Amino acid sequence: MVSLTQLWLPILLAAVFVFLGSSLVHMALRWHNSDYLPHPDEEGLRAAIRKGSPGPGQYTLPHCGDHKEMGSEAMKKKFEEGPIGFLILTAPGVPNMGRYLGQWFVYTLAISFCVAYLASRTLAPGTPYLQVFRVAGTVAFLAYAAATVQGSIWFGKPWKVTLKDLADGLIYALLTAGAFGWLWPR
Repeated sequence: MVSLTQLWLPILLAAVFVFLGSSLVHMALRWHNSDYLPHPDEEGLRAAIRKGSPGPGQYTLPHCGDHKEMGSEAMKKKFEEGPIGFLILTAPGVPNMGRYLGQWFVYTLAISFCVAYLASRTLAPGTPYLQVFRVAGTVAFLAYAAATVQGSIWFGKPWKVTLKDLADGLIYALLTAGAFGWLWPR
């Protein structure tokens, strides 16, 4: 069995590789720019939201408190009239990219640690590169990508956006797998 202390370098490098890879995906390739559409009446929508003074949180339109209410004629009418949606609001203010990037890096470290944990319990020292790559890559893909599908199933996120998220997850998994395969203890 491989100890987790032997894997500190692949954990750190995998996180750095994914952080840099995601920066390239979002800043150089910019293939996610088309994922976010402008609202045709953004100012009117912003004014309507401000009028209600909602705090940061996740909101549903129309809001249905329980499944019993779902059967009422009034609720059925709201769903038929639309719009139906999910709204996430954050606190007002200029976005703090440093905070977001810091959280993203901690998240990549956490995933790399989980990959290391599973690999260290299933692979022996000296395991060939390709076998380490397969195990680490599969775990990383599940961590970075699999949950993105839920957004399309339950919340109406466009499938083309989810497919891009899955592609991102594959890139991050390959980077993680490469780091672990390369630096696996011999």
